[in-house]
Amino acid sequence: MTLESGAVIAQELDAADLVPSEASSSQTVEPTSASSFPKVLRRRLDSFFAEQNVSPKADRTMWGKIALSLAVLVGTWISLYAFRPGSWTFVALYLLGGLAQTFLLLNIAHDSNHNAISSRPIVNKTLNYVFDLCGISSYMWRILHHRGHHSCINLHGEDDALSGRGILRFTPYEPRTPLHRFQHIYALFLYAFFSLDYVFVRDFQHFFFPTHGYLKRTRHPLREYAILFAGKAFYLTYMLILPVIVLGKSPLLVAGAFLLVHLIVGLSVTLVFQTTHTIDTTYFPADRSEFDNGVYHVFATTADYATENPLVGWLVGGLNHHIVHHLCPFVCHTHYAPLTRIVKQTAEEFGVPYRQHPTMTRAIWHHLILLKQLGNENSF
Repeated sequence: MTLESGAVIAQELDAADLVPSEASSSQTVEPTSASSFPKVLRRRLDSFFAEQNVSPKADRTMWGKIALSLAVLVGTWISLYAFRPGSWTFVALYLLGGLAQTFLLLNIAHDSNHNAISSRPIVNKTLNYVFDLCGISSYMWRILHHRGHHSCINLHGEDDALSGRGILRFTPYEPRTPLHRFQHIYALFLYAFFSLDYVFVRDFQHFFFPTHGYLKRTRHPLREYAILFAGKAFYLTYMLILPVIVLGKSPLLVAGAFLLVHLIVGLSVTLVFQTTHTIDTTYFPADRSEFDNGVYHVFATTADYATENPLVGWLVGGLNHHIVHHLCPFVCHTHYAPLTRIVKQTAEEFGVPYRQHPTMTRAIWHHLILLKQLGNENSF
């Protein structure tokens, strides 16, 4: 797989640096002509920011989203301890805090993970700790998302997003079991536990019992082990322990509210991502060499949804504009809508298939269609 390097179009590669910087250039094995689709697309996307005279990083809308989401999260917890509400109000405020966490993960943490918020690394690094604030290791998510997804989209055995642990079959190259016949029925139930899995299991597994080769070869800094345990302790303390000790709430009430929060976070985040790569019309390459250029790899393995609905884009951090996200990972998501229009127009001109669904509901439906197909067939 070869990739185009450029100011806007960028794709992380399998390199020694598992978390590449924006300045890192990609290696092109086979150069493309000046009139090729990847070259023209890159030029048009780059020209957008020059012609509009705007920065590809956070604009006022993005900074407003950051301020609003943090204010809601902090405000809910201040309200809990300032007003000491009854059980029902406690649960309502607790769930509001969970919604704020979901919004933060999709809108702030993800962009900061890609250094897309600011040209100053310290700003992105600081905001990336939103992951830890929500009980997830920002360090491990960063590695897995860059090396285990962006550099190997829909590649069996490499793309961590395709890991179903034998319970779910996301690719035709995964062995099929009788249980998979029903995966389109039980998948949504399992998705609701996605964030709980990260908080209590997956982060520790990747640190101490890694299955990916690149993680086995990586020596994690000692400070990241300290941050892992400190972050988990802080999260569980403010989410579970303090409400019981300080507010005197029933452990069962707090545990129930905690579970409800994670059902919301887990189901929301999982569906936002799964509907962009694992649907019945996206492609699953057998290996990295199938495409001469990484731009074609992105178009074959990625799909958009509800790109004409600004509310959806605002809520999911622009991840419904997912093709642009993979083409321009270092660009703030508040710029995705006009860039998607450029992508659509250019793809149409060159006859490159552009996959999209008009609504998120349709995207979810086609994800479930894929799960049903994979559960009943060994291959396509």
